[in-house]
Amino acid sequence: MIVEQIVTNIENMEKAEVEKRHIEKVYLESADLVKRIQRVKTDHNNEIGIRLKDPRDLVAGDVLYMDDKNMIVIDVLSDDLLVIKPHSLKEMGTIAHQLGNRHLPAQFEGDEMLVQYDYLVEELLQDLQIPYVREERKVKQAFRHIGHSHD
Repeated sequence: MIVEQIVTNIENMEKAEVEKRHIEKVYLESADLVKRIQRVKTDHNNEIGIRLKDPRDLVAGDVLYMDDKNMIVIDVLSDDLLVIKPHSLKEMGTIAHQLGNRHLPAQFEGDEMLVQYDYLVEELLQDLQIPYVREERKVKQAFRHIGHSHD
């Protein structure tokens, strides 16, 4: 099977519509969510080709296939993350500036800043005394590097 477009996202479906179908999952690393063309296997060992026509990233919960009884859904493997929990706007600004200088992508969930684990960032957080925890967590989207040059 070759998937060329996403049917929907499971979060946009009514609970009853999801529950009446058998769900087969494709587990991807967050870095693979940006790939428009790839070959994957489901948790039932079925091979699927993904060749998206639209220039978009995959997102956790994307439905690759659906009929009356079955659906194939994207799920994301956990990432090794630093979950940064600043106490103040000043701490948030300080760490955001430092990470921006390093061109590190970040995501936000509530009052938490998420970055992929890096021992240098962990040392920086310790030096600046900014609260954080290291944990395995699933993210819905890929960490995207933003192209930038210092011209």
